[in-house]
Amino acid sequence: MAYKILMLGASYGSLLASKILFGGHSVHLICLPAEADLINSEGFRVRLPVRGRKDPVEIDSRKLPGKVTAGGTAGVDPGDYDLVGLAMQEPQYRSPGVRELLDAVGKSRVPCMSIMNMPPLAYLRRIPGLDCDKLKPAYTDASVWDSFDPERITLNSPDPQAIRPPEEKVNVLQVTLPTNFKVARFKDAKATAILTQLEKDIDAIRFDTPEGKIELPVKLRGYDSVFVPLAKWAMLLAGNYRCVTEDGMRTAQEAVHSDIETSRSVYNFVIDLCVKLGADPKDLVPFEKYAAAAQSLVRPASAARALSNGVPYIERADKLVQLIAREKGMSHPEIDRGVALVDRRLEANRKKAAAA
Repeated sequence: MAYKILMLGASYGSLLASKILFGGHSVHLICLPAEADLINSEGFRVRLPVRGRKDPVEIDSRKLPGKVTAGGTAGVDPGDYDLVGLAMQEPQYRSPGVRELLDAVGKSRVPCMSIMNMPPLAYLRRIPGLDCDKLKPAYTDASVWDSFDPERITLNSPDPQAIRPPEEKVNVLQVTLPTNFKVARFKDAKATAILTQLEKDIDAIRFDTPEGKIELPVKLRGYDSVFVPLAKWAMLLAGNYRCVTEDGMRTAQEAVHSDIETSRSVYNFVIDLCVKLGADPKDLVPFEKYAAAAQSLVRPASAARALSNGVPYIERADKLVQLIAREKGMSHPEIDRGVALVDRRLEANRKKAAAA
């Protein structure tokens, strides 16, 4: 069966969209007008490194069995779709147009799958024993999730890393770490069946190259546990947010490896927190595996780049983890230091923006 999928966000969203299109499904991307015009006229490209090959493969959406279209938020009815994907950064969901569309998505009760670093507040309501009202300060505007039924929303651990190369058009995405999306199942069996079909379709992909058909990295993997997608939290806190420095930024590789013991301490603290929430340690990624992968992360994380570019709001998974830890009577000095640093940098950016 071919599904119709609505994807909010065309940058990171095009990575998952490229895999979905192989299965003959149709994807409509919500994005800015210049991006939409380019995607509608030229499609999009995703460059993927493949083990054993010197050069990455390039997926051209125009050559895939499924159909991709793109446009703005106006006139979109979520009820026309089988599944909605959330691939924007959390602060974008409060912006005019996006906010109203997100509200319509929640009210439509169409199954909704997030690939955000920052889990939607409605998803956290699926975790037993959390007072989610205490977590609202971590969100740019927590009220945008009010119309969602927690049973109709799920979350991926967005482990694959990707960038838009600055020298390329905005319809090009380059994958820098080709790991898997790990998604929790919905409570509803019919909604979960969509994920299962997409997982099978993506597993079946074989890509034509001069040396023959090859398997491509970046799969979709379904799990019964709501805690599996939280595996990304330890990576974000030990690496991504520690790219932020007092007056600039550093690479994720430097953030992790310049003080490996502090990185290990932060990482294992977050793993311990996830286990306290109910996660199975087997479903989480051990520090050694992450540290090895971090050797290839030779760019600052997006949060650090955004802060250095003067952005007044960023995703605050760092603050979210800090607040959840407090609920459980836990804290870590390096996390507290990092959250305070990001708070200061954001405050400075907001003052600068207000004065401009």
